[in-house]
Amino acid sequence: MPRGLNRDAILDAAFAVLDAVGADGLTTRAVADRLGVKAPALYWHIRDKQALLDEMGTRVWASVIRSSVVGGQLPDPSSERTPDEPAWWSACAAFARTARSALLAHRDGARLFAGTALTDSQVLTDQERGLEWMGAQGFSVAATADAFTILIAFVVGQCIEEQGRTQAPAGTYDLAARDERIGADDHPLVAAAGRRLFDPDVDRRFEDLLQLVLTGIAALGER
Repeated sequence: MPRGLNRDAILDAAFAVLDAVGADGLTTRAVADRLGVKAPALYWHIRDKQALLDEMGTRVWASVIRSSVVGGQLPDPSSERTPDEPAWWSACAAFARTARSALLAHRDGARLFAGTALTDSQVLTDQERGLEWMGAQGFSVAATADAFTILIAFVVGQCIEEQGRTQAPAGTYDLAARDERIGADDHPLVAAAGRRLFDPDVDRRFEDLLQLVLTGIAALGER
């Protein structure tokens, strides 16, 4: 086993490869080449590519969960910034924003890390605390699980779309070109919908949709 080679070094190299060449170019051989070793040397620490993806996904998601649960983003359950925004709303919004930032921090991050299995048992402790906290907000375990299924699906889906747009050839999502291509005069409603769907202000679009998602999640706490 090469001296100095460990799981963290492998993950650091894997993220560097991902950012350089994207998900399609991320292979154990490319990671090994970056580390200056042969691919079999990685298998002392990570058995195959799927295990590598699981470890990478765990690093990303663990940082999100710990930032939200352990890092102090959970407000006092009794506090409310406004009558319409209880503490759980603020916490879930912060989680969504943190998750979005983490996924967008790496090329193809959302596409690559969706569906990976968590490998760090400490994450379970963090999740337990989050479930307890949501319980104090009036959400059952089932409602909390449903809420975060919806929230994570929204964040991952939006990030996949956002990264697809930013990595597309220049002009692909130009609204004026789209209007001309679809014949906006003949399809004015489709054109108007497109201007909403492909709003170049992706931060504003994310926030608008996040508020809709949280409005839906509010109904779970009322069941």
